[in-house]
Amino acid sequence: MTVEAAMRLGQALAAQCRERKPEGARVVIGKDTRLSGYMFETALASGICSMGVDVWLCGPLPTPGIAYVTASMRADAGVVISASHNPYQDNGIKIFAGDGFKLPDAREAALERLMGSRRMLRERATAARVGKAFRIDDSRGRYVAYLKTLFPRELALDGLRIVVDCAHGACYRVAPAVLQELGAKVVPIGVEPDGRNINLDCGAMAPSLAAEAVVQHGADLAVALDGDGDRAVLVDEKGQVLDGDELMAILALRMLRADELRHRTLVATVMSNIGLERAVERNGGRLLRTPVGDRYVVEAMRDGGFNLGGEQSGHIVDLDRSTTGDGVLTALRVLTIMRRENRPLSELRAAMTRSPQVLLNVPMRGRARASRIGRDAQVVRLVRRIERALGREGRVLVRASGTEPKVRVMVEGPGAALIRAYADEIAQAIERAG
Repeated sequence: MTVEAAMRLGQALAAQCRERKPEGARVVIGKDTRLSGYMFETALASGICSMGVDVWLCGPLPTPGIAYVTASMRADAGVVISASHNPYQDNGIKIFAGDGFKLPDAREAALERLMGSRRMLRERATAARVGKAFRIDDSRGRYVAYLKTLFPRELALDGLRIVVDCAHGACYRVAPAVLQELGAKVVPIGVEPDGRNINLDCGAMAPSLAAEAVVQHGADLAVALDGDGDRAVLVDEKGQVLDGDELMAILALRMLRADELRHRTLVATVMSNIGLERAVERNGGRLLRTPVGDRYVVEAMRDGGFNLGGEQSGHIVDLDRSTTGDGVLTALRVLTIMRRENRPLSELRAAMTRSPQVLLNVPMRGRARASRIGRDAQVVRLVRRIERALGREGRVLVRASGTEPKVRVMVEGPGAALIRAYADEIAQAIERAG
């Protein structure tokens, strides 16, 4: 990520927008709280304006908030400057189409080709055709108001004490405001961003802080969000963490009973616990698995006409209410169930029985090496041998990380000690091969 690359991307995105709308194209830009967001925001805006397209700046706002503002304001594209759950040194750029959905692979590839094209030099705007930049001062308020409409009007959160860990990220104002205005007494943590502390030992990546706060404050639950607010894990009143699989189980089983889960299908990735699959099947549904990544979950949902999907990490996608993962919305959906059933979160988590699962990250020297390791002959033979030993009682997954120079190893099976030994064996083989 460099300023120059961000500016060229802004130019390429503006050129795409102008192809679809020669006059009056507009792009929304938002960001999380990391230090480099300021310079990338300026670089992107400069590139877009240099091509004759206007920019609307939202400032710090969760990723789903940018998707909502993009669609509601009839913009031609939305841009989020964020590295999501990664540390502050990293950054990235996510792009939404005008409908609030992430761009498909083909359009992203076209953008990359445009970034290196001399066409950008020929088509730059001059004089009165240069684009303008505007700041949307009420973007946060618009998103807070929208989230509140997603909680049933006949219910309230009065009497609930909720810990909210915003990971010093983009939700640091939005999440506490939504829950407080719905009646909850909020204990906010992770709400003092300084540009460097985003995701640092807090939030969805480190929910132990939220778990400790639940016990300390005698709270009913905690909501732990990541840096850009598109994922959440919850903590029950006993301090136990519920990940995305358990949250999907809570939602999917009730949607199945109410005949609200379209085609009786939940969409999840290959990383989701087999216990989730069994719970859905016991209740007359099925689990459709995709490659890792919320974009693949959303693509499968749109292609198949499904309305609920997500990832073990806490990305939950509710296409009836949003176009992307939304941590605050996930919390509101679970809170709705708690209120309607008058049950604590510790009881709701019984929706699924988790199969023992071990996840290991094996560091590699570069992402290219990590992407090749899954094809190493010795690693492949070892994985096949372990899969045969586990049979139908377990699963093995070895894949390169999409964001870091690491290989991720997942083993599921009937016993914690056994699968830990298998996972360690695979990790050692990967280290030798690397």
